[in-house]
Amino acid sequence: MAKKKAAAPKASAKLQIRSWIETFDIGKELKAKNEMTGFVYFLGADDSNKLQGLVEEHALAWQMESIKKNDKDFNYFVGLQGPVWILRPKGKNSVGHDGLLDEATYTWARDQFGSLVPHFKANQLKALRIEFFGTERAQELGALVGLDMAPYNYRQFVDGKHLADMPKVSLIKSSEDFDKALIKEASVRARAVTLARHLVNMPPNDLNPKTFAEMATKKLPFGKNLKVTVWDDRKLASEKMGLHLSVGMGATHGPRMVHMKYRPTKKSGLKPIAFVGKGITFDTGGLDIKPSSAMRLMKKDMGGAASVIALALWASESQYPGPLDFYLALAENAVDANAFRPGDIVTARNGMKVEIDNTDAEGRLVLADVLDVACKQKGSDDPEFVIDVATLTGAIKVGLGAEIAGLFANDDDLANELTKAGQRAGDLNWRMPLFDKYWGDLSSPFADCKNSGGGFGGAITAALFLQKFVGGKKWAHLDVYAWADRANGAIGSSGGSGQPVQCLIEFLESRV
Repeated sequence: MAKKKAAAPKASAKLQIRSWIETFDIGKELKAKNEMTGFVYFLGADDSNKLQGLVEEHALAWQMESIKKNDKDFNYFVGLQGPVWILRPKGKNSVGHDGLLDEATYTWARDQFGSLVPHFKANQLKALRIEFFGTERAQELGALVGLDMAPYNYRQFVDGKHLADMPKVSLIKSSEDFDKALIKEASVRARAVTLARHLVNMPPNDLNPKTFAEMATKKLPFGKNLKVTVWDDRKLASEKMGLHLSVGMGATHGPRMVHMKYRPTKKSGLKPIAFVGKGITFDTGGLDIKPSSAMRLMKKDMGGAASVIALALWASESQYPGPLDFYLALAENAVDANAFRPGDIVTARNGMKVEIDNTDAEGRLVLADVLDVACKQKGSDDPEFVIDVATLTGAIKVGLGAEIAGLFANDDDLANELTKAGQRAGDLNWRMPLFDKYWGDLSSPFADCKNSGGGFGGAITAALFLQKFVGGKKWAHLDVYAWADRANGAIGSSGGSGQPVQCLIEFLESRV
């Protein structure tokens, strides 16, 4: 008798990102018997007396003298009852630049507490007591976000073992009750960052324009205050989005545009803000094919779209009080007989004719048509600002490295708000010039412009290209890396970094 084939496992209806900090016992003493227990103390200020008191409570006699002499902001020892970590921010001198690159109190706490999570695992802790002394709200939020971000690991997540090896926790704040609303705020923020990281980490044989669009329509737990619309290749053609279509012509799964329209339940006096994310789910470079070394990480070329959909999830879960629109410009830049070619002339949605100079300058093409859609909304949907996020150029990474996004903007106030938000959130960006003279590098004798220019100033010419499609709207462009080459701070494993989700959350929160 023939054996029956095993039924294929059913895919989960929703992509659920569990929160560790929401399992904490708030304000309750730790109940642990015969279990490996750890203790974490966060001194909000440089309190030497409190430090010495904690050392006397926990340290062995032979440890006390050396620990008390330690003037660092991080103390670790294994004491009478188990491992002990004592953190106290000592403050640092400004590096200049009007403080815009200085480490914020939120950032210090986030990365210090995030870096503790591997220690908890290494010590195989089953229980943990965390106590805050004299801390401020920003420090507490940072610590909680760091604790919630750091456990994420792609393999454990897909294997269903996320948080399986994390200890039970008692969280206490001295002298007053802990604000439980802060737990929710930190959890929603951390989940958004983790979602962006996870999407970037997904392999390109799983995440393509079709399945990415399904993330928005079927897989994510958006509330009723967010409506999702998907434009397939037929709709893109009817909208005359020739640039977007051209990039995805060589792929099995055609391009998509996803629009997530968030409107708060209560009437708001704020105008909408539109966010547009580049979503190239894999970038071969097209017919101008990349070398293998440059193609290795190109599953991350949808990092901009990942951050935008993560921001949409944050807005929906946190019940943001203002109207927001989120757009994903999705395509796969593949090599095929149908792929677009150098020398092709393609007409954009706004009527501009663009000569394809390089098929590996594809991100700006999908963004251009979708920016035109976002900027031409009418009436109450007319956006006050439009902000795009893209892993657009290698040139910006050469100049600013992996952790600082390049910021281009046609409005000084908007640029200043974003840079300050990035500093407060530990998700930095730095403003670069929209030097219009470089537009000449994109001139073409056959069309209105080319899609790429010479070797110098590549990040600037890319931004100048995008500016032609915003129709005079107040606009900002973030050129990001979206990847962590190694574990660091609250990023507990290499891979997607979630850049610039925290910056954009801070930017939106500062407006209300």
